[in-house]
Amino acid sequence: MAFVITSPCKTEKAAECVEVCPVDCIEEGEDMFYIDPDVCIDCGACEAVCPVEAIFIEDEVPEEESEYIELNRKFFEN
Repeated sequence: MAFVITSPCKTEKAAECVEVCPVDCIEEGEDMFYIDPDVCIDCGACEAVCPVEAIFIEDEVPEEESEYIELNRKFFEN
């Protein structure tokens, strides 16, 4: 299970999450940041520093944000 970045990142894109990630699994996309689920070690460092609370453990992503689980995965398929 990995952490997932959701829609509030689109308006913030602050990058504190990138700075604290010990495994460099967060990458910047065109409109927001994404977490590589195959690299994420579930440490939670990113979640703790997100100023807009856009990061959730996959099982706790709010239902209205569930599309971001797949968006994070697809970002890293290329």
